[in-house]
Amino acid sequence: MRIYKISFLLVALAAIWLLALPKHEAKSWGFYGHKKINRMAVFTLPSSLFGFYKKHIEFITEHAVDPDKRRYGIPEEAPRHYIDIDHYGPHAFDSVPRFWKKAVAKYSEDTLNAYGIVPWWIDMMTYRLTEAFREGNVDKILRYSAEIGHYIGDAHVPLHTTENYNGQKTNQVGIHGFWESRVPEQFGENYDFFLGKARFVESPINMAWDVVYASHMAVDSVLTFEAQLNASTPGDRKYAYEQRGNTTVRTYSSEYTLAYSNMLNGMVERRMREATIMVGSIWYTAWVNAGQPDMTKLESKEVSDSLRKVMEQEEYLWQNGKQKGAKGHDD
Repeated sequence: MRIYKISFLLVALAAIWLLALPKHEAKSWGFYGHKKINRMAVFTLPSSLFGFYKKHIEFITEHAVDPDKRRYGIPEEAPRHYIDIDHYGPHAFDSVPRFWKKAVAKYSEDTLNAYGIVPWWIDMMTYRLTEAFREGNVDKILRYSAEIGHYIGDAHVPLHTTENYNGQKTNQVGIHGFWESRVPEQFGENYDFFLGKARFVESPINMAWDVVYASHMAVDSVLTFEAQLNASTPGDRKYAYEQRGNTTVRTYSSEYTLAYSNMLNGMVERRMREATIMVGSIWYTAWVNAGQPDMTKLESKEVSDSLRKVMEQEEYLWQNGKQKGAKGHDD
């Protein structure tokens, strides 16, 4: 009987310890951010595309998070969300080839997958979306549009470009979700998403690499500002308890989140805005490269039952935690 009591006590203590940790969804931009980026990207489109995307805006919005869910069922999914560019040395942007075949020849495909492939995957998804437009395949157009928005959003997150993706090397564990989930969830409704119109992108792969470069240049600020704020903030003001569903969780306080957002001087909003206009621009570019098909002919079509079944299976894998601990930037 004593053994059972000790076991129960250990379980209870473990549960209390878990509740004491900063909580956030272990998903890039959080579900809120990804959905917001995809939804607002629809409003950057020209009239030739707007009608189709507006009709399917709920699908585009809801399925913006599918790639994160898929990580728990498909092992090869995780590397598509990030690139640890600093693994390749201090001059990585000069030494890592921008084109996939040259990068594979230099480093091997296994190495590239081990440290992330997000810029190359954005290029691949752009090609797939272009082919979907050529085929007039509504299932593929909608799915690839929703999912490429996710990967583009990921590339705009500074912590998706470094091996220190969750501050684990600088005693800042939790900063990943703090920057990309807590801040936008608290202030995102006040962000300015009047962005103008999507534009044609001459080279999606070069644009993807430019985004990764801009994101990586912000890593130092993301980490340094939080370290400074942490050093000057008492623990009882850094964290707060919030009710989420039936659970009380410890998270970064509103005061601490506001102070961090102010120190970043609008960085999170800028990266979300830039991600949004890029998503719209890549959709538009794929359509142009496909020959600008008449989308009014597809507006009345809905997603097929077969695609719905595939998505239901992915939802099941996610809900039931299959492939948990998938390698990658799990925060």
